[in-house]
Amino acid sequence: MKKNRTETDYTKKDEENQKTNEEKIRPLKNRVEIMERIDKAELRKKIENSQTIEKGREGIAHVIFGRSMIIFALMLLQIILLFWGLTRLSEIWYAFSGIMTVLALVLVVHIINKTENPAYKLVWTVMILVVPLFGSAMYLFVEAQIGTKWINARLQYIHRDMKRYWAQKPEVMRRLAQEDEQMASLGKYVSESGGYSIYENTSAKYFPTGMDKFEELKTQLQKAEKFIFMEYFIVSKGYMWDSVLEILKEKAKEGVEVRFMYDGMNTVARLPYKYQEQLRSYGIQCHVFAHIRPSLSTRQNNRDHRKIVVIDGHTAFTGGINLADEYINRKERFGYWKDTGIMIQGEAVRSFTLMFLEMWNVERYDMYDTYDKYLTAAANREPKPGDGFVMPYGDSPVDSENVGETVYMDILNTAKRYVHIMTPYLILDNEMLTALKYAAKRGIDVKIIMPHIPDKWYAFVLAKTYYNELLESGVKIYEFVPGFVHAKSFTSDDEKAVVGTINLDYRSLYLHFECAVMLYRNEAVAAVEKDFQDTLDKCIAVTPDDFGNQPLRDQIAGKVFRLLAPLM
Repeated sequence: MKKNRTETDYTKKDEENQKTNEEKIRPLKNRVEIMERIDKAELRKKIENSQTIEKGREGIAHVIFGRSMIIFALMLLQIILLFWGLTRLSEIWYAFSGIMTVLALVLVVHIINKTENPAYKLVWTVMILVVPLFGSAMYLFVEAQIGTKWINARLQYIHRDMKRYWAQKPEVMRRLAQEDEQMASLGKYVSESGGYSIYENTSAKYFPTGMDKFEELKTQLQKAEKFIFMEYFIVSKGYMWDSVLEILKEKAKEGVEVRFMYDGMNTVARLPYKYQEQLRSYGIQCHVFAHIRPSLSTRQNNRDHRKIVVIDGHTAFTGGINLADEYINRKERFGYWKDTGIMIQGEAVRSFTLMFLEMWNVERYDMYDTYDKYLTAAANREPKPGDGFVMPYGDSPVDSENVGETVYMDILNTAKRYVHIMTPYLILDNEMLTALKYAAKRGIDVKIIMPHIPDKWYAFVLAKTYYNELLESGVKIYEFVPGFVHAKSFTSDDEKAVVGTINLDYRSLYLHFECAVMLYRNEAVAAVEKDFQDTLDKCIAVTPDDFGNQPLRDQIAGKVFRLLAPLM
C-alpha cells in the first residue's frame, strides 16, 4: 500500500524539477524561434480560414436549400413573430408600464434569490432592467420550458431506479482515505452528490492523438463478443466513421448487441435526418438524443457532448475525440488538430456502462430490469501495481450539481506544486477564474495550453479578455502554434489527471451533458503529463501585449461577448 508522500519526497522532486527547469521554460525562449520556422503567410491564411465557413462545403445551393437553412429560417420566423408581438405591446406600453415595471422588479428579486450561478443572475438582471418588456418576456419563456424540466425529472427517476448499481464500495473508500484523506473527500462528494463511484483494479491507457485512439478503438471493437455501446456528440461521414461502421456492421451480423447513440446536432448538417433508420437496417440499435427541430426551445441548448464507448463491460473509452476525419488529421480544418483520449479496463468501466444506459433511457422506456447482464460482464481483474484509483464521472445540465467544475476546482485548490491544463476554450465564471488565480498566487505552477488557430472566432476573442487578468496573477498561458487544441485535460503533482469531454467554458460546465475520468496515482498520469510537456514544446507563450495587439473590433467584441458569455 502506498503511503502519503513525505516532505523529503517533495524536496527531492523539487530538486529534480530544478535540474530540468531549462526544459520546462524553453517554450518562452523559443517564441521567436518557433515563429521564424512557421510560414507566417500560411499561418495567417489558416487562422482566417478558421473564422469563415469550412472549406469544401457542398456549394451555395446546398446551404440555401439544405435542411439546416430550413430549420434556421423557421426559427428565425418565430423570433420575428416574437419581436413583432413585443413591438405591438410596446405601442401600448403607457397603458401598463407600471405593471411591467412591477413585474420586472419581481423577476429581478426572484432571480437574485435563486440558487444559480451569479453570472447567469447578472446577465438576466441587466437584460430585464435595461429592456424590461423584452427581458421579462424572454426570462419567462426560458423558465416556462417544460422540456428541460421533463428531462431532469426523467433522469432523476432513472438514477434513483439504478441507485443500487452505483453504490460505492466502502473498503475502496477506506483504502483511499489511508493514502490521501483529501482525495477521499473528493471521492465522497462525487459519489454522494453526483452518484459516481471511485474504483481500484482498473488500468488506463492514454492516447496523445486522435489517430492513436482510433487505432486502439478499432482493435478493441473487433474483440467484442457480447455488446458494444457507443455515444458521440459528432459523427461525420468519412474515413474514420466509415471504418468504425464497417466493424459495427460485422459485429451485429455476428450477434453482438450494438447500441449507437449520437446527438441531434448532427441532423442539422452532418448526417441525414433519419440516418438512424439506415443504421437499424444493419442490425445496429440506434437512438438520436434531442433532435434539432424548427421550434424555439431551451431544451435544444442542452446537448449530449459526451464521447463514450463500452465494450463487453470491461473496456471503455472517453476523451475529446469524435467520429470525424479532422479528429485524426485526415482532414485539415484549423491546422493540426490536437486531441486526446483514454481507455480504461477493469472495475471502473461499470460507471461508463451505467452512464450510457441512463442516457439511452432518457427518451425510451424499453430497457428496465435488464441492467445486470451488462454489469456482470465486467472482467474480474486482479490488482496490479500502478492501478491506483480511477473515478469516471458525468455532469448533467439539468440538476443542481456542477460536478465537472467542482472536480477541476478541487484539483486547483489542493495542488502542491503544479496544475497543467489543455482546453480549446477559456470562458470562465468567477469561481473558476478565482480558483486559477488563487492557485498561481500561492505559488502553484499553473499552465494553460490554448489553440493558436481557433475554430470559433467569437470564443477566441472572448477567451483573450481573460488573458491579462490571469497573467497578472501568475498563470502562464500558451498557444499551440501548429493549429487547434481540442483536448480537455488536467494534470497535477504527478498524482492526479483528468481526461474527458469537459471544456473550460459555460457550455461544458453548465449547459451540456459531459463525462470524464479522473486518475489518482495511476501509472497513466505520467503519460498525460508527458504529453502536456511535449505539446508545450510546440507552443508560444502569451504575453500581456497580445490582447492589445488584436484588431480593435476584436477587443470590443470580446468585451461585449463577455457580458453575454453565460447565455452563449
